[in-house]
Amino acid sequence: MSGQIPIVRTLAGLRDITAGWRREGARIAVVPTMGALHEGHLSLVRAALAEADRVIVTLFVNPRQFNSPADLAAYPRTEESDAARLAPLGTDLLYAPDADQVYPEGFATTVSVAGVSEGLCGAFRPGHFDGVATVVAKLFLQTGADCAFFGEKDFQQLHVVRRMARDLDIPIEVIACPTVREPDGLALSSRNARLSQTERAIAPKLAQILFSTAERLGAGASTASTLERAREAILTAGFRDVEYLEMRAEADLSPLDVFDRPARLLVAAWLGDTRLIDNVEVPPAVRPGKPSVTPRD
Repeated sequence: MSGQIPIVRTLAGLRDITAGWRREGARIAVVPTMGALHEGHLSLVRAALAEADRVIVTLFVNPRQFNSPADLAAYPRTEESDAARLAPLGTDLLYAPDADQVYPEGFATTVSVAGVSEGLCGAFRPGHFDGVATVVAKLFLQTGADCAFFGEKDFQQLHVVRRMARDLDIPIEVIACPTVREPDGLALSSRNARLSQTERAIAPKLAQILFSTAERLGAGASTASTLERAREAILTAGFRDVEYLEMRAEADLSPLDVFDRPARLLVAAWLGDTRLIDNVEVPPAVRPGKPSVTPRD
């Protein structure tokens, strides 16, 4: 399907359209984004199209989840090209609300999710996940979607969103999709565009170190010493700082000193002025005669 995608900027306009879809008995999916769409976003849209009758992609650069005004100002705004990328997929609607449709005058509510928001990115970006939870709750309620699609690259965010929807009894299914990577392993991110040519050549080493470290942990290597060696390897590769490198339980993000349940290895590191995050599954050790495990990311 090609052509132009309808763009709606008001809540009233959005609900007028979705009311019609509801009368038709349609199952509605939403893919929340901040724009600057790449193949990772488009993979979520394709998954949504396969699951639902109607698909809404939202585009809203949410000021409440930025810790730095400069970072907010530098975030790319590419609505025209984003719409052009969505149209051939058959996306039904692009909801790009004006700011007052999300945060009207006098808006005074913040959604805060304890537990899964603590540590990892939550420790280094105070208030970030409050901003995420608040805007996603708004978008879930505004679209009235039956299901929502999020990438696993932002694994902590995925947990925050799921917990928020569950705790607030929002009737929506949050569906996770695998991380999409470049051929050299770098996880796709809108922030990758900020990397210089030299930094772009270094960036894939983060995923390479992450996968190899996860394999060693899965095989029973000492957690503390293995993570310390991995941290040193990331810095040696050319990253200027490692904010965190931790093994966490996949089910609830609780810290793990020993690999005794399904787990993820998560990292945030600075390459120049760009902060990159990634995570991979810790694969269980392969027993003789058993097939090897392929990472899902």
